[in-house]
Amino acid sequence: MNEPTPLRRLPWTEDGRPAFLSGDDGPVSRLADELEEQQLETAAVVLALARETLASGRTTLLEATWVNRRLTECLRDALHVAESRGARLGL
Repeated sequence: MNEPTPLRRLPWTEDGRPAFLSGDDGPVSRLADELEEQQLETAAVVLALARETLASGRTTLLEATWVNRRLTECLRDALHVAESRGARLGL
């Protein structure tokens, strides 16, 4: 007997709740793959900007707050990607 396909957590929410997809192929899955890739690329860019901003030694409170918020958002997104991909690998 075939085991049911595990649900994939999508990189967006529905009404503030996690969204899931049954199945590994199709347009929604490809869209999720693209969005995950964009999220990881954005995280890399924000990390580089944060390093540059903080390394200047002249960071204002407003700049530090912006860096903190963006890094927090990117970390949240990266953790969602990792959890989703890990679940699909059975980890």
